[in-house]
Amino acid sequence: MPIDHIRYDILVQEALRGMVRDVLTEAARNKAMPGDHHFFVTFDTKAEGVRLSDRLREQYPEEMTIVLQHQFWDLKVSDQAFEVGLSFGGVPERLVVPFEAIKAFSDPSVQFTLQFETLAEAPDQDADAEDNTDKQPEGKREAPRRPNSRSSVPASPLPAAAASDKASDQPKKKDDKAGAEVVRLDRFRKK
Repeated sequence: MPIDHIRYDILVQEALRGMVRDVLTEAARNKAMPGDHHFFVTFDTKAEGVRLSDRLREQYPEEMTIVLQHQFWDLKVSDQAFEVGLSFGGVPERLVVPFEAIKAFSDPSVQFTLQFETLAEAPDQDADAEDNTDKQPEGKREAPRRPNSRSSVPASPLPAAAASDKASDQPKKKDDKAGAEVVRLDRFRKK
C-alpha cells in the first residue's frame, strides 16, 4: 500500500475540529442555541490543557460528556480551546477543554455525530502491521493502517452510556427512530 506522506487523516481530523470550533463560536456569539440544537461533547479528562476541578477529575478520571443546551453560561471559544460554566449536582464549575481533547461531538436534534481518535490513543498500527506480516502466510498480508478520525453525517446520538455522564438534569427522551450508521473514513479508501 502506498505511504500517505500528506497524512489526509490528520488534515480531515483538524478540519472537523475546526467545524466544532465554528459551531461553538456561533453559539457563544448568540449566547443561546439556535432552534432545538444542543451539543454533547465528550472529551479526554487526562488530555493536556483540560482544566476541571479535582472533584470532577476524580469522578471522571478517563473521559466526560457534557451537554450544552439550557444550563450553561459564559461560553468562550479560542483557537485552541473552549471554556464554559456548568452546574454539576448544584455546584457551579468552570471547564476548559482544548479541541484536541474532544473525542466526540454530537447534536442529537439533527442526529449529527463526529467521533475523533487522537494520535496518542491510536496504537502504532504501522509497527503492528509489520510485526504481523511475518506471522501471516504469503498473499494474506494486511496493509498497515494509520490512525484516523471517524465521522458521519448524519449519525445517531452518542450511546446511552456516554449520555449518562451529561451535566444537565434534563429528562431523557426516547428516540423510536433508528439512528444512522457511523461510517469510518477507512471505508472509502482504496485497498
